[in-house]
Amino acid sequence: MAWRQNRWFRRWLVVIVFWAVPVLIVAVREIHEEMAYNAVDLEHALTTWDFTDAQRAAGAPVRCHGKPDEARAAGCPADVLAANAPRQQEAIDEYSVRRSTLAGYLWHAFVGYWVVPAAVLFGFGLVIAGVRRALRRPAVKSSTPH
Repeated sequence: MAWRQNRWFRRWLVVIVFWAVPVLIVAVREIHEEMAYNAVDLEHALTTWDFTDAQRAAGAPVRCHGKPDEARAAGCPADVLAANAPRQQEAIDEYSVRRSTLAGYLWHAFVGYWVVPAAVLFGFGLVIAGVRRALRRPAVKSSTPH
């Protein structure tokens, strides 16, 4: 009999578990899309090199290609590496900021699209269960005469 009294709770659990599926699908797709874009942007920033006219004349573009470690191994001059290092570090920092921002957005979306609806449905279930229980009980007879 106690199992039947908690029927609404079991139904609520089933609804919330099934509601988690579309929320997770959207979150995973968003993570995949956003991080793919961010990774391409980072890759582009790390593999793009800026040269002065003197560095171009010295043949630096031939030796400076790819990521900084690859360029260093290919014999890229130290002045070119040093000149491009701040811009590349800014790109790495920006990538890190984007990742943390995405995590924050996803946390807020999780709370807004799953936790809040779960709490609202749970609250409605409690209210309905309380009303049903109150209506099911017989009226209390007073022991004092009127």
